[in-house]
Amino acid sequence: MCLGVPAKVVEIKKLGELKIALVDFESALMEVDATFIPDLKPGDYVIIHAGMAIEKLNPKEAEESLKIWKELLTTLEKEYMKVT
Repeated sequence: MCLGVPAKVVEIKKLGELKIALVDFESALMEVDATFIPDLKPGDYVIIHAGMAIEKLNPKEAEESLKIWKELLTTLEKEYMKVT
């Protein structure tokens, strides 16, 4: 099973033939390869997997996905606190 993480594009840079996107996932910034999404621009949402932007999301899908991720992380944090 693969998990793709939704993130918001902050900036796009060119590095030779590569397109690098700086993305924000809940205030964690990271650079990912965005070469295979030609129309990507700052403000877009993408799914990140293995350091690559693999799919562009519409804003509604992105917000729904981020809400689910937040709920999952909150639940995991609560469960972790019970066992430690």
